[in-house]
Amino acid sequence: MATLDNRVFDNGLTVLDTEADKIIITSQEATTYANANSTYALGNSTSLSIAAPSDRSGGGREVVVAAITDGSVTGTGTATHYAIVDVSATRLLATGSLTASQSVTSGNTFTLSTVSIGIPDPA
Repeated sequence: MATLDNRVFDNGLTVLDTEADKIIITSQEATTYANANSTYALGNSTSLSIAAPSDRSGGGREVVVAAITDGSVTGTGTATHYAIVDVSATRLLATGSLTASQSVTSGNTFTLSTVSIGIPDPA
């Protein structure tokens, strides 16, 4: 059976914990920083808090992104995804689907539930 030490997982996931500084809600899944921060962006929050890597249910490791309560909506549309970015390095670090899409209107605020991002143990 293949194995990976927690250190291997943690070094990959620590980038999210140490470099991510903004979460963006988007109208579709972004594939680049420009897509996330501009093309598909509907809102953002810089009150991003990501925990250090820890054990993942079912095996592997994960980081937990704390709930967002102060997101600023900057566009009008339907938010379907989130993107986590490193603004200073203009890097797209992670994306995912929202639990449920939400209609948003520029000038309003948004909230997001806690999100877990993980790497499973090798098969």
